[in-house]
Amino acid sequence: MQISNSFSYVFGPIVALIGIGAMVLVLRWAYSRGSSVVAAPARAGRGDEYGLLVCVASPSDYIQGEILRRTLEDQGIKANLAQTLDGPKVMVWPADEDRARRLLR
Repeated sequence: MQISNSFSYVFGPIVALIGIGAMVLVLRWAYSRGSSVVAAPARAGRGDEYGLLVCVASPSDYIQGEILRRTLEDQGIKANLAQTLDGPKVMVWPADEDRARRLLR
C-alpha cells in the first residue's frame, strides 16, 4: 500500500516558498519608507498655514494657551491650541471669532 507519491515531495516545498514569499512582500510593504499607515508627527507651521482657523489669542506659553482654550470650550466654542513658529496660538472657526474675542477680553 502506497501512502505518498513523488508529487507530495514537490508540492510541500513549493507551498512553503509561496507562503514565505507572500510574507516577505507584506513585510516589505509594511516597513517601506514614505507609505506608512501611521500618521507622521505634527510639525509647527506659520500662523497663516492653518486653513480656515483664525487666531484669536497669542499666549506667552503653552500653559496659558491651554487655559484660554479650555475657557472657550467651556463656553461652547470649539478651539485649538496650535504650536506655530511664532509661538502658541489659540485658533477658532471664523463663525466663532467675534464671540471668542469677547470672551477672552
